[in-house]
Amino acid sequence: MSTKVGWSTPLLHVAEVERSIRFYETLGFTTLDTDGAKPLGWARLQCEGGALMLALAEDTIAASMQGVLLYMYSPDLVALRARLVSEGLKMSEIRHPAYMPSGEISMKDPDGYVVLVGHWGDKEHGEWLKRIGKA
Repeated sequence: MSTKVGWSTPLLHVAEVERSIRFYETLGFTTLDTDGAKPLGWARLQCEGGALMLALAEDTIAASMQGVLLYMYSPDLVALRARLVSEGLKMSEIRHPAYMPSGEISMKDPDGYVVLVGHWGDKEHGEWLKRIGKA
């Protein structure tokens, strides 16, 4: 028996679970489970390498007061951004901050939570493995 945790799933309080599911599915998440209620009270979503839970908020959402920032990665940020823009999502241009010189975009989800997506391809992964001594 293990005496440590095994998985971590951030949980966001949202105004409408169904609306948030549509947003995160656009980013590439799939819905794994819900409570089945009408309207939904909660949902669990998953993407390659990550998970997220959405729970119906009991009060008004003030995303700026939540201190939540979601950071995700894409192996082809240019193509991802082009697809998201074509689907009507509003987001930043690709920036190249010092901590993510390969590129990063930012957007807000329907409840105002900040979502950042950095470019992380084979090159970036290989350089990171070298930096941490695993290559």
